Amino acid sequence: MPDSNDAPIRRACPIPISDYPDVTLAHGGGGRLMRQLIEQMLVPSFDNPHLGRTHDGAVIAPEGERIAFTTDSFVVHPLQFPGGDVGKLSVYGTVNDLAMCGARPRYLSLGLIAEEGLAMETLWRIVESIRVAAKETGVEIVTGDTKVVDRGKGDGLYVNTSGVGFLPAGLEIGPARIEPGDVVIASGDLGRHGMGIMAVREGLEFETTIESDCAPLAAPIQDLLANGIPIHCLRDLTRGGLASATVELAQSAGRSIQLEERAIAVDRRVHAACELLGLDPLYVANEGRFVAIVPADSAERAVDVLRRHDVSADAAPIGTVLDDDRGLVTMRTEIGASRVVDLLSGEQLPRIC
Repeated sequence: MPDSNDAPIRRACPIPISDYPDVTLAHGGGGRLMRQLIEQMLVPSFDNPHLGRTHDGAVIAPEGERIAFTTDSFVVHPLQFPGGDVGKLSVYGTVNDLAMCGARPRYLSLGLIAEEGLAMETLWRIVESIRVAAKETGVEIVTGDTKVVDRGKGDGLYVNTSGVGFLPAGLEIGPARIEPGDVVIASGDLGRHGMGIMAVREGLEFETTIESDCAPLAAPIQDLLANGIPIHCLRDLTRGGLASATVELAQSAGRSIQLEERAIAVDRRVHAACELLGLDPLYVANEGRFVAIVPADSAERAVDVLRRHDVSADAAPIGTVLDDDRGLVTMRTEIGASRVVDLLSGEQLPRIC
């Protein structure tokens, strides 16, 4: 789909910009302007019977299946970045969390916390981006909330999305299922989201722009399940990157994991940016990458299935679960040495999602 930063808006902003070019406190005050924002911009953008009832919540039939439920908040700075924006990120991020449970995402809530003075055209572009991302991923936005905070106290716009998805009985995906001998598969190269945002913030220039890997992940995971791949665990590699995700999984499962540095793909531009800023790409955030942990005898088939999808076309095995209950993650380096991979005490890159 076209990048929301470059593509023209296909519909005109429905709010009378000549009267209200920017978001005002009254747009979150519960009165006429707030009603106008909801009824003229938000409800038509995400039109469906659940949202159209304009009730305090949505009543959704569970369709006789188990429900997965998640929530996330997005405070990325800047609001628009190469490869995406906070709107696209908020949909994909929550859809991906549901996908990591093996669920088929279906419904989202949408909470917008706007700052007084935010350009109405900027808000409209982000709402459009949310609409397009929701349509692409097959989810409906069925309930939501809007708030406006004082100028200078909200950094433009914060977005919260909660998601509901369905998964069949008997499907269990999680750290408790990780077993010795399992193979760790990464869905693609690492670090593009975090470094794409940092390049914009720091004014770093490369031969070509580093674009975020922001993308929905449900399709390749559902394809794994449809092909009978016995997935033991899934984890998307957001804040903290590959390193933090694998350490958390190892500690939760009580199993050690050995990663192979030679097998882990990092774009040369990301490498260069990380060296310039003194960062380790293993800890840099991604928004369209995940690891799948599967039995060794299913790993080759799993990689073949993942490579059918653009978002996971470069999937590859990067490690193995060891018969060791210490919950450690080690890295075998390209020169054959071994080092421990641990959690950082802080966050390398704040405000990246």
